[in-house]
Amino acid sequence: MMAIKRSNCFHKSGGKDPCHINSNPYMIAFGIMQIVLSQIPNFDQLWWLSIVAAVMSFTYSTIGLGLGIAKVAETGTIMGSMTGISIGSVTETQKMWKRFQALGNIAFAYSFSLILLEIQDTIRSPPSEAKTMKKATIISVAVTTVFYMLCGCMGYAAFGDLAPGNLLTGFGFYNPYWLLDIANVAIVVHLVGGYQVFCQPFFAFVEKAAAEKYPDSNFIRREIRVRVPCFGHCNINLFRSVWRTAFVIVATLISMLLPFFNDVVGLLGALGFWPLTIYFPIEMYIEQKRIRKWSKRWICLQILSVVCLIITISSAAGSIAGAILDLKSFKPFKTSY
Repeated sequence: MMAIKRSNCFHKSGGKDPCHINSNPYMIAFGIMQIVLSQIPNFDQLWWLSIVAAVMSFTYSTIGLGLGIAKVAETGTIMGSMTGISIGSVTETQKMWKRFQALGNIAFAYSFSLILLEIQDTIRSPPSEAKTMKKATIISVAVTTVFYMLCGCMGYAAFGDLAPGNLLTGFGFYNPYWLLDIANVAIVVHLVGGYQVFCQPFFAFVEKAAAEKYPDSNFIRREIRVRVPCFGHCNINLFRSVWRTAFVIVATLISMLLPFFNDVVGLLGALGFWPLTIYFPIEMYIEQKRIRKWSKRWICLQILSVVCLIITISSAAGSIAGAILDLKSFKPFKTSY
């Protein structure tokens, strides 16, 4: 939302106005939007939101890739180098931390395992949910890898050491401004949907645990039927409304307090990658297939797990180091763009 306003500001001023914008109003608006959407009671009612988010992801990835290719074609030069950012722009230590942080950013792109089972629960059968999910996972991982690798490589080829952390909102590109606006609208819609897709399973987990612990509480279990104009009737649960609203408010405040995009994405990617994407699936596969300890397959799977653990630790360290560096010039709730 900020990028759209800033893009239009650059266009109107011809690039003369720095167009600094305070991020807080936009974060608050996003939080209010999520408070409303968080009142949707069940994950399976969000299937349409997931589809919209996927289409939006495809849209802005395609635009970013196209702009990167166009930039390289326009200049006729491939910027950057095979070894990454040049020493001098950053120190050797900073380059190492940035590499580790980049691993965390890549890992975040594969964090769908957090909600894999919840997605599977929404699939109709026949065919069996397992077969459908296996096919969907293979296709989604392949498409994600191809698109994100192309976007990353073409973005670096277009801008080299000056490549922004976020290709579309970091203003590597200024024109065509209307195409950037379309891409950034797609990002907003994707983030709105992605927020709910990731949070709804956590909401359901907390609410189920609360209902089991306090089975006689009207505050937790009672559903109030309310008529909503143009939408028919809906059920409102007081505990669900209060708890979800409080969660979104706290998350929004933390976002306003620590608005470090790459650092936070890298850290979240690192924390979720090894335990949920690697370790648990591998251990479940070993148990399901009854793979003997110290067999060739068992050893290969354990080596994969250990390598990914090292990547996770390195990514987390790089992201924390980046956040510490950003904190030196940081003022709480005073972020400008």
